[in-house]
Amino acid sequence: MSSEELKLNVEKALDEIRPFLQSDGGDINLLSIDDDKYVKVQLVGACTSCSVNQMTLKSGVEMTIKKYAPQIEGVINVE
Repeated sequence: MSSEELKLNVEKALDEIRPFLQSDGGDINLLSIDDDKYVKVQLVGACTSCSVNQMTLKSGVEMTIKKYAPQIEGVINVE
């Protein structure tokens, strides 16, 4: 998978999870994909102060991204 295809797949994954985040007053932005293995995102809005944002990041965001792009090894939230 090319870097461009990988980015498109990660964006599809974020588009899938975005409505759930937005329903709680938050959102997520894709910042970068490093070495085609690590996705850097920024949680915004209510997600920044949410007490379960790390669980959301791992259980929701990372799991959804890996469904679209299995080669991704991790998702990192950049504040």
